[in-house]
Amino acid sequence: MTQNLTLNNGIEIPALGFGVFQTPPAETTEAVAAALSTGYRLIDTAAAYGNERGVGDALRESGLTRDDVFIESKVWISDYGYEETLHAFEKSSRKLGLDVLDLFILHQALPSAFDATIGAYKALETLLAEGKVRAIGVSNFMIEHLTALLEQTTIVPAVNQIEVHPYFQQRELRSFAAERGILTQAWSPIGGITSYRPDSAKSTFTDPVILEIAGAHSKSAAQVMLRWHIQSGVQAIPKSVKPARIAENFDVFDFELSADEIARIDALDTGVRGGPEPEVITLETFGREIPED
Repeated sequence: MTQNLTLNNGIEIPALGFGVFQTPPAETTEAVAAALSTGYRLIDTAAAYGNERGVGDALRESGLTRDDVFIESKVWISDYGYEETLHAFEKSSRKLGLDVLDLFILHQALPSAFDATIGAYKALETLLAEGKVRAIGVSNFMIEHLTALLEQTTIVPAVNQIEVHPYFQQRELRSFAAERGILTQAWSPIGGITSYRPDSAKSTFTDPVILEIAGAHSKSAAQVMLRWHIQSGVQAIPKSVKPARIAENFDVFDFELSADEIARIDALDTGVRGGPEPEVITLETFGREIPED
């Protein structure tokens, strides 16, 4: 059992997907194969992850038809600019072995070179018009970035993929996006990134509130957090390379959190970001060449 959400252009997207951030290329095919076998029908990858080829291999080996699986990838900042991003699509589609991607998004706002960001997004608009992608969007865009993008482009992004978990909820940004028909996708939806923070002793996985709610439903902390996303209208893309954890993360459609339980999780927001501040992303510090093959 699963469920879908509808993007602002009418395209349906699974409410729960599978991510491959930091999954080594050698392990990607096996992890994605396990996810597809479990029932996931959205795979989220990116040029910067270096594992698009493994995603494509798993899809081809799965026995599923192309229409069965929603494939999403991202353009890295080193390939921003109109022509550069058109070429970035060719690189990604070649590695994935796909002529059409379901969703293609910009990986960062790149405030230090926002003209290049605009050029890159206009390339996404061209790809959409040409039928090479079914939907376009952005990632790690804050309100000021979305505002500037909307002023200079034609098509409202279908999604904004951002860090969202019980300890960092970005409700103002999510509301801003929702008012404009932009779906929020959550990376690190179960707060795995909190384990890397200086105060890593405080982890979403061991939070007393989340554990109490999990116990009441005979579910894990991760399952409760993913259910919280689903009931909050946020599309989530958890990741794992362990088949048992992959299956556990998908087993979230047979229970429901009460309004009180949702409110208790909402109250856990610390306002502390786990990932890098979007404003610090520059070509000088984060630029990297994306290989042709």
